[in-house]
Amino acid sequence: MTHNEFMTGYDDGRVACTDQEIVIRHYYLAGAKRIKYSDIRQVVRVSPLGFMAKWRIHGSGDLVHWFNYDPRRPRKDVAFVLYLDGKIRPVITPDDPGLLGAELEAHGVRVTRGPEAGLW
Repeated sequence: MTHNEFMTGYDDGRVACTDQEIVIRHYYLAGAKRIKYSDIRQVVRVSPLGFMAKWRIHGSGDLVHWFNYDPRRPRKDVAFVLYLDGKIRPVITPDDPGLLGAELEAHGVRVTRGPEAGLW
């Protein structure tokens, strides 16, 4: 790893923003998912988070949205859905949504607000 990979502008233990990518920890059973900012088409900030999505601790209920492992999700109200080129959309629930949104925008990622079908 290079020194830049350790430089973070946001890190809540489950999600981190480095100089070049977002790191979603506990995405896979055995590790993290790293996504370069340039690979993110857009991010939708969803609030409030629906009942079923709040209780989705890990995995997917619709084979489109994939939630990283977050046992604190039931106490959170905001999710970020990352649109990439593939069918699967990673969903994260940061501890500080305002700070994460600002960090993503600082790296040129478009963050919008609105509903997301499938996160009921």
